[in-house]
Amino acid sequence: MWIPMLSLTALPHVGGIFGGLITRKEVKTWYTTLNKPSWRPPNAAFPVAWTTLYTGMGYGSYLVWKELGGFTQDALVPLGLYGMQLALNWAWTPIFFGTHNIKLAMIEIVMLTGTVAATMVSWYPISRTATLLMVPYLAWLCLATSLNYCIWRDNPDPKKDD
Repeated sequence: MWIPMLSLTALPHVGGIFGGLITRKEVKTWYTTLNKPSWRPPNAAFPVAWTTLYTGMGYGSYLVWKELGGFTQDALVPLGLYGMQLALNWAWTPIFFGTHNIKLAMIEIVMLTGTVAATMVSWYPISRTATLLMVPYLAWLCLATSLNYCIWRDNPDPKKDD
């Protein structure tokens, strides 16, 4: 059982690594030009937070997978929602940092946050521990959504012809 546990726990980090490659350059260039709220976490907090959150959500997915006997019919909704939120999670960084589309990133992160909440609701009857492992992630997403909103609000799109 070590291989599924390690694999499912590590899976979220795959997108995080690719996202980090995009973010690394942009956080030193484009991101510094944006108006950001004073309450935003320091840049150094983000890799630490995401490493912790990815590990927690990954292990939570393993607990659900194990409880449901693997990728079974019963696992379709809870692990399907998990996969959907993971894809949305991985997509946010290329949208925000890669294309600099703050508005689309805002729409995307709202969808992500809702999908994470739905994932948690679907996990609760299966594994309360797995659900609790997602609580810090949902809290962080609420902060990230607020941050994304403030950046969108305070940095009008220069390409817009209003």
